[in-house]
This record gives sequence, structure tokens and C-alpha cells, in this order.
Amino acid sequence: MILAVAINPRASFGSTRHTGDAVVAFFRAAGARVIALREASYERLAAEVRTVLASGCDALIVVGGDGMVHLGINALAESGGPYGTVPLGIVPAGTGNDMARALGLPLNDAAAACEQIWSAMQAGGRFIDAGRITGNGSSRWFAGVVSAGFDAAVNERANAWRWPRGKSRYILAMLRELATFKAIDYTVTADGETWRQGAMLISVANGQSIGGGMKITPDAVLDDGFLDLFIVKPRSRARFLAVFPKVYSGRHAGHDAVHIRQVRRVELSAGNVVAYADGERAGPLPLTVEVVPGAIRVLAGSVRP
Repeated sequence: MILAVAINPRASFGSTRHTGDAVVAFFRAAGARVIALREASYERLAAEVRTVLASGCDALIVVGGDGMVHLGINALAESGGPYGTVPLGIVPAGTGNDMARALGLPLNDAAAACEQIWSAMQAGGRFIDAGRITGNGSSRWFAGVVSAGFDAAVNERANAWRWPRGKSRYILAMLRELATFKAIDYTVTADGETWRQGAMLISVANGQSIGGGMKITPDAVLDDGFLDLFIVKPRSRARFLAVFPKVYSGRHAGHDAVHIRQVRRVELSAGNVVAYADGERAGPLPLTVEVVPGAIRVLAGSVRP
């Protein structure tokens, strides 16, 4: 059995910096031939993953957070053949790990995550939906959530900073962004229905959470053939801050400022708005987002999250 293990090039510090080595050692001890992929940048690693997939392997395992999951599914999509042919394993070692949460994977135990992947290989894994984004002359895939609004603006600001590292950078970026952020005027087309929508943010979700556990769409299911459209209507900063903490528990879903509906295809348009997918920059609106049912095979349990 040949396993490609792609290790997050950004995880060279902190408590997860040795996780990649531990994962490689685990699967080699289990008897697999392991191709360890380490590159100095995300872009170079993505290219190396595509090269290894083209030469053939039995599974791709990513070590990192949601950005590495994003890298993995896009590489698999570009590798040709049925999208789900090569399964994807995830060893959570990032800041957010929202896709790992949705799949019920161990978050702070690399050995347990590896054991679950190894067991799932024998059982065949499970198929889940994926999202496909088109626009700006290109197409890309996502596993968790596409966001275009306040949270995407926070990502844009935080990614421009070198310090601080980890979650604190996003908290500080959120506070800075909130000081000047204004509601956005969107045009939304969902499954053929078009309307104008003022909103603080709009997300299109396959998974349940963003930002390390903010359950924006708490009832989302990874294999139901739908995406969940999440809209937060315009509110003052004070009222927005009153709603925001409820997102961590999912109690915001019944608030009058929040609208959630299931969709299969969404077109989003707005001026000067950049979208993020799985925490990675997807580009400016307009974009079209659609679900592709059963698009990816993941090395995780069969129980629905």
C-alpha cells in the first residue's frame, strides 16, 4: 500500500511541529510505503501532491488544518478519473480543524487520528459531498464552507499580518474589522430564485462550522446532497456583537437576523467582496457555488455527524 502524506508547510512552530514526522512513522510501522511530502510553500506542496497522485498512490493523507483539506480535495479533483477514486485521510493539526470536527475525527491526538484512518482504509471509508466554486475564469473545490462577508474580511485582514500567530490573530483582526465594517448589498440567486440581500455576511456551507468551532449551520450534513445558505441580515455593531457569541453553540439559528436554507446551487454577487473557501482565498465575487453529491471518499467513520 502506497500512502502520500502531505505535511502543512506552515506548521513549523508550536505544539504540532512534529506531528508530520509522527504520522509518517505510524504508517511506516503499520507496513505501508509512505511518500512524505514537505515543501517550503503551500503552492509548491500542492504541485508536489498533484505529481504524486498522477504517478499513483492508494490514499492521500493531509496533516494540518482546513487549508490542507482544501489542498487535498483540489489536488484529487485535478488528478483525473472519478473524483472519489483516491481517498483522503485527515490528521488534524491546524488552528481551526472545522472539517475534522464535522467528520468526528480526534482533534488533539495524532495517533488516534492515524488509527482511525488505518481502520477506515480497511472498511473503505465514506463518501461525502463537496462544493465546487466557479468564477474569475477558474474552478475550485471546497470541503467545508465558502464565506463572503464579515468573516471573509477578517480572514483577509488577518492573512496580511505576520504577528500574532494562531487564533489570537483572528480575534484581533475581527475587532479591527468590526470598527469599520458595514452591511453589504448582495445579489443572490439560489436554485433559480434571485433577490437583493443586505447582509453582514453570507456563507454557503457543506460543513457545520468555521473559525475553529463557530457553528454557523449547526444542522448541515456532509452527505445529504445539499449546501446550507447562511445569511446574517444587517444589524448595528452592538446587536451584531450580541448575536455573535451564540454562533459557538449554534443558538443563533433561531434569531430574527439569521436566515438558513438548503440549496444546491448559489450565485453570489457584490462589489469589492472577496470570498474564502475553507479559510483559503477563493477570489472576488461574483462566484457560483454548487454541491457535487458523493464527490469525495474520506477515511473516516460512516456515522453521520
